[in-house]
Amino acid sequence: MNSKTIDINVDLGEGIGNESKLMPFISSCNIACGGHAGDLKLMEHIVKLAKVYRVKIGAHPSFPDKENFGRVAMKMSPSALFDSLQKQILDLLGIIAAEKTTLHHIKPHGALYNLAAVDLETATVVVNVVKSINLPVKLYVPYNSVIATVALENNVKIVYEAFADRNYNDDLTLVSRSKENAVIEDFDNLFNHVYAMYVHQSVITVQGTEKKIKATTFCVHGDNPNAAIILKQLKEKLEVYNIDIV
Repeated sequence: MNSKTIDINVDLGEGIGNESKLMPFISSCNIACGGHAGDLKLMEHIVKLAKVYRVKIGAHPSFPDKENFGRVAMKMSPSALFDSLQKQILDLLGIIAAEKTTLHHIKPHGALYNLAAVDLETATVVVNVVKSINLPVKLYVPYNSVIATVALENNVKIVYEAFADRNYNDDLTLVSRSKENAVIEDFDNLFNHVYAMYVHQSVITVQGTEKKIKATTFCVHGDNPNAAIILKQLKEKLEVYNIDIV
């Protein structure tokens, strides 16, 4: 049987300090660029770790809002948002260049990610920032989202992403973190959730509906206290099904 491949990504540099525990089990990382968390020293540390573990490096820009960890949408003009996101990514790119490695992808964080999925103006700003970087990077986006459409219209390469540890609504938005069922706690449920999305391209929503979804990269939140255990179990279970994390 030929093995299949899957990309597992984690948001890092958010102040948890567990990066070295997670790196052995992932293939992509999204590094906070100072908007919602992180600083230049922490970015450098994680870039160096990623090189050691041969993990693909991504930028994880957000609304400039450390107070709310980037999880609250901010009212910003398109130009102000553009400038903030571009600076965040360029700060990380400076470190990446110094370490003689490459930026693989960009993934917006938190409220910015969720808003760009449904709001044309926000999605356009993010895509324009990606284009301004002028590098062959990919944009991690949700399936059937506004930002996916805008990116494809602008010849920006995309990778469909889904969330391994989060539940979905019927419209394929994530269940709000204010709800008790937002996060999938049980590992068997988490694995079945990932397996169905990856193999069958479908997800069972919290409303009980089966919806079509596409994804080749799956995010496990690094701020989950059990992230290292979840990732280890996920890697082992995927190997049973002949699916390699690369």
